[in-house]
Order: sequence, then C-alpha cells, then structure tokens
Amino acid sequence: MAPKAKKNYPLRIHADILDAMKRWSDDELRSLNGQIEYVLRDALRRAGRLKERPPEVTETEEQKK
Repeated sequence: MAPKAKKNYPLRIHADILDAMKRWSDDELRSLNGQIEYVLRDALRRAGRLKERPPEVTETEEQKK
C-alpha cells in the first residue's frame, strides 16, 4: 500500500509555542515539522479522530525474515 502524499499547509503559531516545539523536537531527535506532525497525530488518535494504521515494517524486521 503506497503512503499518502503529504500536503503543504501554512501555519501561524505563537513564537513561544514554536520555541517550545523546537526544543522538544531537538530532545526527540526529530525535525520541527516531524515533531508537530507527531503531536497532532497523537492528539487525533487519542480523540478517536484518526484511524489506526498498521505498523510499517522496518529494515530490522525485514532482516529477521
């Protein structure tokens, strides 16, 4: 199954929130964009507004086969 295409979306965000997200993304070794997407996905999943998708197979799992 092919992954869905990502779309660009301009985001206006308060500077304090952006700074906090940047520090968090640095701590988690993610890009700022990746961290924002991670937080949004987690919030949507917890609210029951996002369908669970099957876990993707990683290289390590492929090597075990």
